[in-house]
Amino acid sequence: MLLSLCIVYLHPKILLGMKKRGFGVGRWNGFGGKLESDETVEESAIRELKEESGVEAVDMFKNGMINFAFESNEEVLEVHIFSVNSFKGEPIETEEMRPEWFPVDEIPYGNMWTSDKYWLPLLLEGKKFRGNFLFDRPSDKEYSAKIIKHELIEVDEIYYERN
Repeated sequence: MLLSLCIVYLHPKILLGMKKRGFGVGRWNGFGGKLESDETVEESAIRELKEESGVEAVDMFKNGMINFAFESNEEVLEVHIFSVNSFKGEPIETEEMRPEWFPVDEIPYGNMWTSDKYWLPLLLEGKKFRGNFLFDRPSDKEYSAKIIKHELIEVDEIYYERN
């Protein structure tokens, strides 16, 4: 399944959203979700950011692509990760997310997906990366997913062609 994820980063702060429902509920995350049938990963990222936070990306850069999988499920989540360095509008709470700014030295990694502490610092440094993470099961309010195995590498470019 193809997904997009946006991290709004205006040094020295990062905008994250508390997931209020659905997959990853009760965790801080970037803004994103599933692609609609007729859109690119970039279009999905822009749409999801607007729907979930009320802001419109102005400068957006593709930083990474990570495949996430779970032991109990054969489906792989192919997540295309973008940083947004300028936007229009003001963050607002939506039905799905409650946005909040965090200083980069106070990112709440303890209440995020366990993989975020590996790849998010690369994004904050402006690096490009690819990776794979295998979890035991999804995180939610009470449970933090355990990483079974992972690989994460820096790359020069992120290539993607939609089938």
